This record gives sequence, C-alpha cells and structure tokens, in this order.
Amino acid sequence: MRRLDIPRHIPPPMEGHLRLGDPPHLPDAIAVNSRYVSRGGGPWFPIMGEFHYGRYPAAEWREELLKVRAGGVTVVATYVFWNLHEERRGVFDWSGDRDLRRFVTVCGELGLDVVVRIGPWVHGESRNGGFPDWVLEVDCVPRTDDPRYLELVRPLFEQIGARLAGLTRRHGGPVVAVQVENELYDQPGHLVTLKRMAQAAGIDAPLWTATGWGNAQLPPDEVIPLFGGYPEAAWDAACDGWPQQSRAHYFFGPGRDDDSIGADLRTTEAAGSDEGHLARYPFATCELGGGMYISYHRRPIVKAPDVAALALVKLGSGSVWQGYYMYHGASQKIGELSTLQESHATGYPNDCPVINYDFQAPLGEYGQFRDSYRHLRLQHLWLASDGPDLATMTLVMPPDAPGDTADRETLRWCVRSDGRSGFLFVNNHQPVETLPAHENVRFAVELDGREIVVPREPVTVPSGAYFAWPLARPVGGGVLLSATAQPMGVLDADEPVHVFCQTAGIPVELVFDAATVTEVEGPATVEHHGDRILVTDLAPGLECLLRIRDASGARAAVLVLDAARALTATAGRLWGAHRLVLSERPAVIEEDRLVVYGQGLSDVRIFPPPASAARTDGVFGLLPAPTPAGHVPEVKVEQVRQAGPARRPVIDPASGRASAPTDADFDQAAVYRVTVPEEAFTGEEEVLLRVDWTGDAGRAYVGGRLVADQFWYGPAWEIGLRRFREEVLRHGIELRLLPLSEDAPVFISPEARPAAYPGGSVLELRSISLVPVPRTVIVEDGR
Repeated sequence: MRRLDIPRHIPPPMEGHLRLGDPPHLPDAIAVNSRYVSRGGGPWFPIMGEFHYGRYPAAEWREELLKVRAGGVTVVATYVFWNLHEERRGVFDWSGDRDLRRFVTVCGELGLDVVVRIGPWVHGESRNGGFPDWVLEVDCVPRTDDPRYLELVRPLFEQIGARLAGLTRRHGGPVVAVQVENELYDQPGHLVTLKRMAQAAGIDAPLWTATGWGNAQLPPDEVIPLFGGYPEAAWDAACDGWPQQSRAHYFFGPGRDDDSIGADLRTTEAAGSDEGHLARYPFATCELGGGMYISYHRRPIVKAPDVAALALVKLGSGSVWQGYYMYHGASQKIGELSTLQESHATGYPNDCPVINYDFQAPLGEYGQFRDSYRHLRLQHLWLASDGPDLATMTLVMPPDAPGDTADRETLRWCVRSDGRSGFLFVNNHQPVETLPAHENVRFAVELDGREIVVPREPVTVPSGAYFAWPLARPVGGGVLLSATAQPMGVLDADEPVHVFCQTAGIPVELVFDAATVTEVEGPATVEHHGDRILVTDLAPGLECLLRIRDASGARAAVLVLDAARALTATAGRLWGAHRLVLSERPAVIEEDRLVVYGQGLSDVRIFPPPASAARTDGVFGLLPAPTPAGHVPEVKVEQVRQAGPARRPVIDPASGRASAPTDADFDQAAVYRVTVPEEAFTGEEEVLLRVDWTGDAGRAYVGGRLVADQFWYGPAWEIGLRRFREEVLRHGIELRLLPLSEDAPVFISPEARPAAYPGGSVLELRSISLVPVPRTVIVEDGR
C-alpha cells in the first residue's frame, strides 16, 4: 500500500504583488496571483498551442485554427519574426501570410485567445534568432539597453502596435498576453525596457511573460516566467542515447526549470538552481514539446505517449498553464535576400532544413492529424471542465518518491489537492528506457479527515501507463470519492453527464459517498459498504451509462468509455447542445456542422443523440460519414539521374557537428520527376504526396523553386500539394535525394536506422503515392 497524507489546510496564494492583470472592473477581468491565473472572478486554466502565422498560408489559417480549437487548445501563441517583416531596413511587409492583424482577428472570431511573442529576438530556429541581417551590421550591442539597438527595435514595436490596434483586451480583443524577448537569461532590466517600449507603442495585454529556463534573471513581478520541457532535443549531441535533461520531465516534482533548453546558445552556464523566487509566480509553461524538430546531426522520433506522458507529469507537478511548442507544424519562408532557417552558416550550432518545420507536432506541416493530437485532446477534454479546480490545487509528493532521475524501479505518483478534493497522478512511461510493470498496487490517501483507498483490490500498473484518477470530486450534487478511470469532462445537459475513460486496462470501479448519493442505476454491480457505495463490474464502452441520484433528489449521469473509444472523442456545442463526438477519423466541430477528415466509411457516434440520428449504438446516435469512393490516381515517377557517391561528412568547426548538404551537394543527388494528374485535385481539399524512402536529405522543387525538404529520419516524407496546385500541374515535381553514408556522424533513432549500407551508403526509394485528405461535412439533418 502506497500512502500519502494530504494537508487539510493549503495556504492561500499571494495576491496583489504582480504588476499584471486587467482593471478589476472589467466583466471578464484577467488577474494573476502566485498560484494561478483567474478570469471573470474565477480560476482559469489556459491551454496554449504554438502556431506561427508567418510560416503558414493565410488562406488556410481558419481551417487550421478550427483544428487547433477542436484539439482543446484555448490560446494560440505565435512568434513575430522580425526578419519576415523587415528584411530590408525600413521596408515592412505585413501582407499575405505575414498579416499578423488578420491572423489575430481570425483567432478572435473563433473564440481563441492569443499570446503574441514579439521578440525582438525570438529564436524559433530562425536565422539570427529572427533578427534581419542588417541589425547585425549596425554598430550596437543587440539584446541590451544600448540606445543604438533600442532605436532599431522601436519602429518594429510601433509597427506591431499598429497591427494590433483594436485587438487588445481594452478594446475587447483576443490578445491576453505578450512575451518580450526569448531565452534572455541575464538582462532583467532590458526586459523591463522592452515591456515599457511595447506599451508605449500600443501593445497592451493584462499578462506579460518571459521564458524562465536556464535560471533566468527576470525583473521581479513584471513578467510571469514560463517554462518548458521536451521529450528529445535536436540541439543535443549526435551520440546515441537519450538527452539527460529529458529524463527529468517524466518524474513528478516541484521543479520547473530545464536549463538544457537554449543551452546550446548560452555563453555561460546557468547561474545556480535555486527556484525559491518562483513561489511568487504560478507554474506556467510555454514550451512543452509537442514533438521535436529534426536537425541535420540529430534526428529523433518522438511518439505520442512521449508527448502526452510529459504533459500529464507537468499537470501532476503543478502546471496551471499548459503551453505546447509546436502544436501546429509549419514551413520556413525563404526570404528575398537569404534563406531564413537556423544554420551553421549564421553561427548556430545546429543545421536545420531550409523549409521543413513540421516538428512532429500534433498538427503537421500541412495540417496532418498526428496520434499526439488525440492523446493530448484526451487531457484537454478533462481540463475544459476540471482545469479551473485543478489550478487551485497544490502538489503533494509521497514519501516513497524516486530519489533521482536514474531511478527506473520506483513507481512515480503524486497528488494535487486543495485539501478537500484532488487528483491522483501516475506515470509509468518514459521514452527510450522501458519502465517495468508494477504489481499489487493500491494507494491510500488521507484526505479531509478520511482515508480513500484506491483501488479496493490491488492492480497491476503496466509499463507505459500514465493517467490521473479523481479523489473526492463532485458528480452532480454527489461526491465521487474515487474512480479507477480518468475524467474526460462534463457535458452540460439537462442532467450533467460526467465522462470517464478506462486507464491502462485496469478494471473500473467507482466509489461514492453514501451520504451524498442515494441511488446508482445502470449496467454495473452496486454494493453499499457502510458510508460508501461501491460500483464494479462495469464494461466501459458505448453502453456504460450510469444514472446517479444525489441526496437532494437531483440527477446526474456517469458515462465510462473504453480507452480506444476515448481517443476518438471530441466535444463542443453542436446543433444546440453540448455533445460528445466519437469518430475514428479526425472530427472538427465548426459551429453548426461537423467536419470529418480523411477517407473511410465509419459512422460518427454522437451523445446526446441528435434528432437526425436514425440509428443508435449503445447510448450514442449514429450518423453516416461516408467519403466518395473515388479512385485515387497514381503519380507518374521517372528517374532522371542516378545519385553520385555519398558526400563525405562535413564538420562545422565552431560546433563540431555535421553540416547539412549544400546546394552544390544536391547537384550529385538522384533526381526523380513526378507528374501529378489533374484529377488528383478536387475542390479545396488537401492532397499529400507521400515519399517512402531511406537516405540522407531530400528536396522537392516545383518549376525550379524549392518548396519542401527533409532530413530523412524514418517516417515517410509528406508534402502538401494544395498550396502549389497550379504550379504542380504545370511543371510537375522534381525530387532530389541524397544517399546516407554509413559513417555519417548523425543520430538516427535505433528503430529507424538502416539495416545495411551496400557499398558504404544507402539510398532507397520504395514508393511515391498520393494521399487525398477529403473533408466530409455533416449538418443537422444528417446529410
């Protein structure tokens, strides 16, 4: 039995010390204390996803933001890349894909808040960290209060202020926060200067933030320090193994900092590790790894459980603001004067692709839905209901917690509680190093004067499991003392429906406080044990709906889904009600219609069933969501040239890391001409070109223009063709592929490494195919 006593009295947070927040008279006023952010007088739990407007076609912003919203994200963070807007000094470009105002406006129209990360230095794997080249040619000291540098920044901020005019909170707009600079760890005075300059330029927000990793020295009480953590690190060395610092993110604990982020660009070591000063601020994040980019020398594969387990550990550890980087992948722009990616050529230790910034994100470079999207959405559905309560709760660590990050044997668990209720968190997953299963597991939590034992009978927590279970949580007017199932939120209906999902194959049991619940009806065994009602023998799935009557006579319901169905769930206002939608294919609620992506014949299951559902499955209504059974056309592939010998490794003398192939190196690439038939394009829907290959680096050209590239790392290379439709039909696509040398000093995940290198190198093109991504629209009458 693993035991933990929860303190009855949780000290209140500090109030009024932060120079942040809206005027309190506003009806939706945002405020912040030392523990959480509040909005409209109650706790608020932001879920933030990074999406770079300047790296994505403006014509597709609305569709992609709807996907972001459907994933449970409520706040969109976006960098303003200076070198995208003022590549030539004094010549600003805010048109087309660079239209910040249009992007923020669309976010607001969709009910999404916005955090604008204005820099002026932002990093983001951008050339010079986002500085235009001309800034580095001016006689000044960048990223300091040097007046010569500030005079360069002031016009940028004035331009941003003009773009955001009328979109700030004081005018009812969606901009809730502004981040100044990025990864600046030793210039607190400069951060205040930038904040004051931004405010003078009309950039206004209730919340101001700065990145806090690397034990950054931040101006006290002026900004909220935001933190991060990644499952992998493309900036790490090329050697085998898992980056040491990534391990820490799979252990519960109060620590917030990760001094490995940005360490490849710091000139000094992080100054100490004391986090005592952070007690003045809520535990907020902006860069939980939604994946990881691919650098030339290090090419990791990040899987969905790696992302979701890390996010859950941050929730258990005290996060009150989940921020993902990246949530939506993107494509680097090519400027008029240069490419705009981070590279050895501009003094950076990492060579990045010229264009690809997919990041293995929940939503890909061309809007692809990834498994991590579904796994994170499961947590976000829960936070949409319980996030405000969770924000007020503090971390309580058990006495048997692991002593250090080398411990792979001790079960990792904790509780967050407000002294009356809480959530029990368990993580038995981490990347690379498999954790053992734990048998005979039970938890005894002393909470508000009574012991809660969960589960009633010992269970096995399997390897790879991660979950959160409720403790003394409300269900309607009753109290659910414990459940071996993870909450998924509450549907606001005539009677509230509390949705749960089975976790890790563990049998589901529910224990209610008999003083608050008088009746439980449904497909389960219900037993009274003194002051508790035990509900067992549940079969999670489409029929597992229980009706609960509380002591006042009011009714509520509990719906328990199996784990597989839960991963297909989304929720929102649809056809006049708050509904839960289950769809094997990605589904997005767009106001009064449901859009289902991809091919297939599977039905969509909706609860409560809409009137248009002619059939049911369990308690769900069934609506057909067929896609046209049209023929998927084939591309014509012609090899124009065979590859020359594999290039010899080139090592950057400054970083000691392998450098990416140059334009000249691609003159020795294998060349393939790909012809795409016109019937591949139907309407405005996306069509992916999927290239299944093994090699070193690839580039795709249309009409002689570089449109996509990839450092090969295992998964198939996907290129969205919709944005290049007319050019593709006119010119076709030219692929250039380079072989991978056996002695290339690059890291490739062991599961993806080539098994053989015939003649010392490998280049294999297995197939090139088209993958249409149709959109099936379902309206209220079911058509």
